[in-house]
Amino acid sequence: MTSRIKISSFFDGGNITVIDAAEPDNIRVSIPKDTESDFYQWFYFRLQGGMGEQCSIYFENAKGAAYPDGWENYQAVASYDREHWFRVPTNYHDGVLNIEHQPEQDSVYYAYFAPYSYERHLDMLSWASSHEDCVTHHLGETAEGRDITLLEVSKTQGLAKNIWITARQHPGETMAEWFVEGLLERLFDESHPVARAILKQCRFYIVPNMNPDGGVHGNLRVNSKGVNLNREWKRSSQENSPEVLAVQKKMAEVGVDMYLDIHGDEALPVNFVDGCGGVPNFDSRMKAMEALFSETLLAVSPDFQTEKGYEQDHFGEANLSVAAKWVGNTYRCLSLTLEMPFKDNENLPDEEVGWSPERSKILGADVLYPIYQVVNSKNMS
Repeated sequence: MTSRIKISSFFDGGNITVIDAAEPDNIRVSIPKDTESDFYQWFYFRLQGGMGEQCSIYFENAKGAAYPDGWENYQAVASYDREHWFRVPTNYHDGVLNIEHQPEQDSVYYAYFAPYSYERHLDMLSWASSHEDCVTHHLGETAEGRDITLLEVSKTQGLAKNIWITARQHPGETMAEWFVEGLLERLFDESHPVARAILKQCRFYIVPNMNPDGGVHGNLRVNSKGVNLNREWKRSSQENSPEVLAVQKKMAEVGVDMYLDIHGDEALPVNFVDGCGGVPNFDSRMKAMEALFSETLLAVSPDFQTEKGYEQDHFGEANLSVAAKWVGNTYRCLSLTLEMPFKDNENLPDEEVGWSPERSKILGADVLYPIYQVVNSKNMS
């Protein structure tokens, strides 16, 4: 008897290998490795033929994923229309990840986090460039020839502070591009006083997707060359990391007064920032700006916190191959890595959707408040 279950991932960002889908209650799959890499964790696939059935999906190689701690207390996302994503019962036991779900429709999609497709990326660029305050710049091409696009957003023609924001160096961290979408919506809101004021003071240089090749391939961490872009900032090259090299060249041309690199963290169920305390050029001015940024975001967003995060580097021992560390040290500016969870925010949980595209967008909009405060502080020279 032919199984009614059909699993496919031959689409933008799709990633899964089917081992056995003969019975809905014992579907066995594995997650393929990133392109030219041993990293893996991102999955995204379509399941057909399971409506009304109790489907049990077992990821047999979950133990060997890049961040196995990320499976603890994790709930996968599902969608019928690829617009609204909700969490489904998921458990991790004896090295195997298991999704238990009874689909209400014949076709359902499952993913590690709500995808942000390359087509949506192109749509966002077109939408952004239609605003009079936005200019698009072509910085170069990826290894596979996709455009590396920069959005310049400002209301001023004169001197201004240059605020840089990059997202999705790690392509599977799709919440980062959702974050940028929310930030842009706020920046383009003519009725919002902070947006109007800050665009008269600053130029925003925004790269919504640093790694479009990796996103299309369904990678978690690397580009199409198998390279982790967030370890290339001391050694960027046209051959292996043209995405980083293109951004660095533009930074050198226009300068950097503040930098935010937007990411997602697999294990920590909170939102947090990681600063530059360990870089050789870190000083009291940079420390004060870091504190003001965190204090302001903490005051305006219950989704942000400062209790949990990465262990702080000892002074002079930071890894300058990491984007935020390299930029902070090179330009002696406020430079932060902002991390969001793949799981839920444990301080403000939402059982239905967990951390989501919508919440990522709201945090992206809210980040204008700390940017505004820092720009107008005495430490922003």
